[in-house]
Amino acid sequence: MQEQAEADDKHDMTEGSPHLDQDEQELAARHATPRALIIHEIIREEGEQELERTNMALALSGLAAGLSMGFSFLTEALLQAGLPKSVLQHTLASFGYSIGFILVVLARQQLFTESTLTAILPVVTRRNVKTLMAAARLWGIVLITNLIGTWIFAAMVHVPQIFPADVNAAMQDLAQQAIPPIFFATLLRAFFAGWLIALMVWILPSAQSARLLTVLMVTYVVALAHLSHIVAGSAEAAYSVLSGTATFGQYFTLFLLPTLIGNIIGGVLMVTVLNHGSIAPEIHGGKKKS
Repeated sequence: MQEQAEADDKHDMTEGSPHLDQDEQELAARHATPRALIIHEIIREEGEQELERTNMALALSGLAAGLSMGFSFLTEALLQAGLPKSVLQHTLASFGYSIGFILVVLARQQLFTESTLTAILPVVTRRNVKTLMAAARLWGIVLITNLIGTWIFAAMVHVPQIFPADVNAAMQDLAQQAIPPIFFATLLRAFFAGWLIALMVWILPSAQSARLLTVLMVTYVVALAHLSHIVAGSAEAAYSVLSGTATFGQYFTLFLLPTLIGNIIGGVLMVTVLNHGSIAPEIHGGKKKS
């Protein structure tokens, strides 16, 4: 259904090109970018399917995503430990942060920050209590299982003598940075992270063969700017708690709470609401015509 809608949209964009023959029009259609309404409907339909998933399916997918996101923490630490101390160390090591996101996106696992777009588009489109409650159910299950997955991963990499001392030191350094002391600063960094991740999800339907590069570059910016992500950052913050350099109270008040608020506001307000609002007249206009 999604593919047919996208194909019809591309055909409409090229059929009014008399200077192209049929083969050239088909070639142009394959390379045309779908308009915003088509992207909206692709993501909304995906969100509708997610809202219909069972509790167990959401929990297992969410747990898998939390575990996969732990590799962002580990890979960044491995790169940091392997690079010489220099002004470029963080710039290059930040590429490791993208690994967890690549795994989650390509494996189609359930990540909380993606659901600030996919699960909310059906809510703002349908505007009924049933859809809102379904989205709240998805959010709760996915967030909890994402976080459980990160704690399990942090506990596994915290086991002594698994990694060399320099890698352990790098993980400890990243873990300490995950729980900054200023609540509002963390919230603002999380706002930008939520904005970027939701925007990445919006871009993916039109990225086609560039999906991998899209995920890599967007999440690289998150790491490079030290932005706060509720799932990737949880693996780091959990490691800090397990190492004894932070308390669970600090994990909750200085990391979890401000990061959760910031990610939600950034994803929902800056991407879901704005992008839905920009094509809402087309949606409601189409309903009136039908």
